[in-house]
Amino acid sequence: MNIKQQDSRLRGNYILGIADNSLILGQRLGELCGHGPSLETDIAITNMSLDLLGQVRSYYQYVAQLSGEDKTEDDIAFLRLEREYKNVLLVEQPNTDFGYVITRQYFFDVFHLLLMQELQNSKDETLSAIAKKGIKEVSYHKRFSGDWVKRLGDGTEESHNRIQNAINDLWSYTNELFEMTEADQQAAEAGIGVDVSKLKEKYYNEITELLNEATLEVPETKYFHKGGKHGVHTEHMGYILADLQYMQRTYPGMKW
Repeated sequence: MNIKQQDSRLRGNYILGIADNSLILGQRLGELCGHGPSLETDIAITNMSLDLLGQVRSYYQYVAQLSGEDKTEDDIAFLRLEREYKNVLLVEQPNTDFGYVITRQYFFDVFHLLLMQELQNSKDETLSAIAKKGIKEVSYHKRFSGDWVKRLGDGTEESHNRIQNAINDLWSYTNELFEMTEADQQAAEAGIGVDVSKLKEKYYNEITELLNEATLEVPETKYFHKGGKHGVHTEHMGYILADLQYMQRTYPGMKW
């Protein structure tokens, strides 16, 4: 493998670590179409799903280009095995109730915006362009989910308890966002990627501030789940992929 091929593989592996998060979360949000607590909220969540999938398409098109093989973004999205997806465990957690949906979204959105802000400075012009194009969408996502955290936390007794339960359960999935894989480290050293470990303090400070404002408690647990970035997923991932990949697996090469 020559230097150019090594560089392309590095970029491709790094991009999958970013893009797979948005693909799986976008799929989770898509499950809620027609099930939102109100029409306006339902449409907003569906649009957020489309935003994420739009960003994913740009990422996967670039990965397909870097591969040097006869692949498309659809091949990368639909035809990989479970262990080949590198998303964090947080985004594959189920839509237990609206409190879980909002908490999962907020926990990811705060990280996603911090990441995109830094990714704008990537030496890779394509990654920088994707970040600059998507940052307005991600900013809206964070504002939407953050506002709902405050509404639920400082709302009725039931809404407060439900979102507190979601926070307690999902908190242990947040630390994986800042784990640096080998691809992350190499991309950061090359000026292509972001050293996400440096975002950790700002992330938790920001979330703590909003939870306090929402009269919610910050969990004290020190145990955190991990594995998704290395392709080791929860039991939920198989069901997600069964839905996501069904059409491509059943009717390979179908054109609409």
